[in-house]
Amino acid sequence: FVHTAEGFFILLILLLIGEDINDITRKSSLLFDLSTIKEATNNFSSANKLGEGGFGTVYKGTLSDGQEIAVKRLSKSSGQGLEQLRNEVDFVARLHHKNLVRVLGYCLEMQEQLLVYEYIQNKSLDTFIFDAAKSEQLNWEQRHNIIRGIASGLLYLHEDSRVRIIHRDPKASNILLDASMNPKIADFGLARLFGGDHTESKTTKVVGTYGYMAPEYAIHGSISLKSDVFSFGVLVLKIVSRRRNNSFYDPGNVMNLLSYAWQCWTNETALKLVDPSMAENYSSHDIVRCINIGLLCVQENPSDRPNMLSVFLMLNRHKMKLQTPSQPAFFYANALTESYGFVEDAGPSRGKHEQSTSTSTIFSSNEASITELNPQ
Repeated sequence: FVHTAEGFFILLILLLIGEDINDITRKSSLLFDLSTIKEATNNFSSANKLGEGGFGTVYKGTLSDGQEIAVKRLSKSSGQGLEQLRNEVDFVARLHHKNLVRVLGYCLEMQEQLLVYEYIQNKSLDTFIFDAAKSEQLNWEQRHNIIRGIASGLLYLHEDSRVRIIHRDPKASNILLDASMNPKIADFGLARLFGGDHTESKTTKVVGTYGYMAPEYAIHGSISLKSDVFSFGVLVLKIVSRRRNNSFYDPGNVMNLLSYAWQCWTNETALKLVDPSMAENYSSHDIVRCINIGLLCVQENPSDRPNMLSVFLMLNRHKMKLQTPSQPAFFYANALTESYGFVEDAGPSRGKHEQSTSTSTIFSSNEASITELNPQ
């Protein structure tokens, strides 16, 4: 590792940014040679391209032993440098859970910054729920399993790993589905770590995806475990309905997914929210229960939202009594536009991946700017 110029440079950088020797040894075992990755991806062939986002492009690769991998090639213009890569390696390499994507290693050579993950066969959740043909492949039992799996993964991050971790961007395109349609949470580049008993903080560098962000985070920069809970609630409602935030158009009413879900709930027509492609092949009790839980998660006041342990229990203990939700946060893009002056994207076409972009390091808390956000 340290017998090459590149290896010595990486070692020096890791030491300068505060790594101890044990961490450096662990990270060196995760290093991939650029030549190995180029061979695996056919020199980053467009035929191997799996997807593209604000942070870079993902390619499928096959190692010489036949193992399939996914390689994230960080964009040079994304603002994600060594710290972004270090963030993902630091977090994900230490995490072990069936509902989290496993990191295999990384590469820093020839100005390339690459992350290597296990390959997940069925790509991302958004390619299923936002594609009319593929969505029919997801029955309610599978969707219910996906919801519970995401909850299990977030609970692990919040309570059961060695440190508390807030993902900060748990959206449909960051949930990958394996061959059995089990969900795996991916993309920890924006994750925030809390030590000790700390569960919240403030930042002026807001990063994430509009439509999933809790209002107190998007507007005031308040980060907490309940930020992920809000995002999870949005995910639940999207999985149930197969609707995007920007898929509602009514000239007489300002409407988004949350306000529509609330309207259905208060009118006692919650099943109107359900994706019609499921053709009533579902338990109405279970699906209304999930809508109830989703609405509890998107309450405007963070203290009114359940924690992920409560969410997990509510999803898995069917006799557990649920609270009645109050009106959720009706959070519109124009509020952000007025506050920060960014232009809202009108929304991608169906099936296009959402993007999250950042132009600074992850742990900055004293720079005033806002991410370009995508209203999924």
